[in-house]
Amino acid sequence: MPDSHVNIIALADAWEWLLAVRHQHPCAVPIKVLNGEWQTHQTVTAEARELLDCLTPLARCPAWVIAQLGQSMDGRIATESGHSHYINGYESLVHLHRLRALVDAVIVGAGTASVDNPQLTVRHVSGSNPTRVILDPRGRVPHDLALLCADTSPTLHVVGPDVAQAAHSCHVQRCALGLNEHGQFKPSEVIALLADKGLPRVLVEGGGITVSQFIEAGCVDRLHLLVAPLLIGSGRPGLKMTPIETLESALRPPTRTFRCGDDTLFDMRLRPLPA
Repeated sequence: MPDSHVNIIALADAWEWLLAVRHQHPCAVPIKVLNGEWQTHQTVTAEARELLDCLTPLARCPAWVIAQLGQSMDGRIATESGHSHYINGYESLVHLHRLRALVDAVIVGAGTASVDNPQLTVRHVSGSNPTRVILDPRGRVPHDLALLCADTSPTLHVVGPDVAQAAHSCHVQRCALGLNEHGQFKPSEVIALLADKGLPRVLVEGGGITVSQFIEAGCVDRLHLLVAPLLIGSGRPGLKMTPIETLESALRPPTRTFRCGDDTLFDMRLRPLPA
């Protein structure tokens, strides 16, 4: 952290303050929230200002759902074969890890968990690892997944009511949840389940189908869409929801943009954050 006598709030200071606000801990960084906005009498670097503008609304709210997708300019999150490393740059990866550090739980679908075998931990920024949540209605994820084997943070394995019980490590809790007529979980019931377990801040990280389902169900407060200056030309789309007839039915959320290295972050407000 820079010398406090220099009166400059840099990127590391801004992140320290955001974590303190999120956990309701005291912080030495001279920033306050007034009328929902951060304020300080100190000099703030451009990078720190962007970070505070982007993430203060999330850090100060006790409950919310955010979805995140990284994609090319033509809306692809992977090639036809499923290759996606790395569409977005390092700064976008850091942003994703900051979102993980601000939430209580991070959600992935069974397909993404099986193909990517993610860790869903905070490795590129300071902060605590969230609870990892696997949505697995048919109980099809492999038993050797990192999420099920590595005890770096708790894992909640959500399965359908007819999935047979299986032995897991002590850090894994299996929970059965009812399915809709399409054999999928209702996003609202997933969010309610997590809230009941004391996990009210939620990141829906992937994949595209899971993110699309949560958005279409009206369960997402913010969508962070990270767009890389890249044209793939084919491959797997990011969002894929029920077709609409006319553009009058399209979602037109209020949107802010931020630089994220060479990528552009679109911060879309799909519904107002809870007070």
